Amino acid sequence: MKILVVEDEPAMVELLRYNLESEGFDVASAPDGEEAIMAIEEQSPDMVLLDWMIPKVSGIEICRRLRRDQKFRNLPVIMITARGEESDRVRGLDVGADDYVAKPFSPAELMARIRAVLRRGNPNAGGESLQIADVNMDLVAYKVSRGSRELHLGPTEFKLLRFFMERPGRVLTREQLLDGVWGQNVYVEDRTVDVHIRRLRKVLNENGDVDLIRTVRAVGYCFEKA
Repeated sequence: MKILVVEDEPAMVELLRYNLESEGFDVASAPDGEEAIMAIEEQSPDMVLLDWMIPKVSGIEICRRLRRDQKFRNLPVIMITARGEESDRVRGLDVGADDYVAKPFSPAELMARIRAVLRRGNPNAGGESLQIADVNMDLVAYKVSRGSRELHLGPTEFKLLRFFMERPGRVLTREQLLDGVWGQNVYVEDRTVDVHIRRLRKVLNENGDVDLIRTVRAVGYCFEKA
């Protein structure tokens, strides 16, 4: 999973990077609000650690924009800031932050809060299987079932379904799906995503089951939580 650290203090960025990478996360960083917005659009992080007091666009404003944007409405955000007054915490949570950590903080506590927020967004995160609605993925045996029916997926469809199920309820653009499933350094046309979505839907819905993959016009796709 990738976490974007939005922080303008290099020492704090390095502290967070060290602790996050020690826990197995991929880490990207942005020193100001404008770069943060671009990074979120281009890199599709699974969580944002967001400092309140950053140049150009404040953390509060970034959080507000994310919650207004259909693509990023469900993107987990933890605010990290020196502003520790109760009124500041309330304001941060009111604009849509999932949690709020005041500086100075314990790295161990921050890691625990990150795991807790990720679990709330996806209770299956970090396990050996994924379960959304009646679809189950065994990540060890590489098997997929829907209800009592075993599904036979190609390697790309398996990776695509896993990418969806690790981000339930999030609207994902074709570019995000391409980067996450095929990789950022591989050239694949956007319509390739649509082809594999059709193949995945065909297998998932073979018995007339409810279609869990929602098409969001002019944006992309979303795997429904139920």
